[in-house]
Amino acid sequence: MTEGSPRTVTVAKQRFELRREQVERAMRGVLPEPISSHYVTIGPRRYPPKQVIGLLTGLDRADFTSHQARRILMGLGFPAGRLMPVAVQRSDEEQPGMPPPVVGIADNRKRELVETLRALIGQWVAVKDDELLVAASTPREVVGWLAQHDRRADSMFRVPEDQLASSGLAPL
Repeated sequence: MTEGSPRTVTVAKQRFELRREQVERAMRGVLPEPISSHYVTIGPRRYPPKQVIGLLTGLDRADFTSHQARRILMGLGFPAGRLMPVAVQRSDEEQPGMPPPVVGIADNRKRELVETLRALIGQWVAVKDDELLVAASTPREVVGWLAQHDRRADSMFRVPEDQLASSGLAPL
């Protein structure tokens, strides 16, 4: 499928013609809602699939499943994923008889967060447990989103433009 070609989909017994560019344009400036499990990546942000399809079609989210929304968006070329639980490291002395923990999941999430933050240079972000909660142009938008969705962040900061800005030093 070429980038500009439409994809006809049926959701809740209604037909819609969707284009990748249409989705990108519609989601520009829309802050993602909290992700509970599945997500799609549109630009530098992750969105719950039902939020995207609900916004595009105007349908009630109860009229379709997350899997259906995810499948439609993947068909338009958007990458999709699922949140993985963070593994807690423990020693065998602390938990005798327990299997060793899964290693590497937390490290992968940190690397993934770093890559995501690279695409958000200059934006204000809120992070909790190595997960990006929200990114916006102003700290007021970030705080508003957190309050609206009753979420708490471990940290909130502006993604620095370069190494000098990240050090906190004033330029010479």
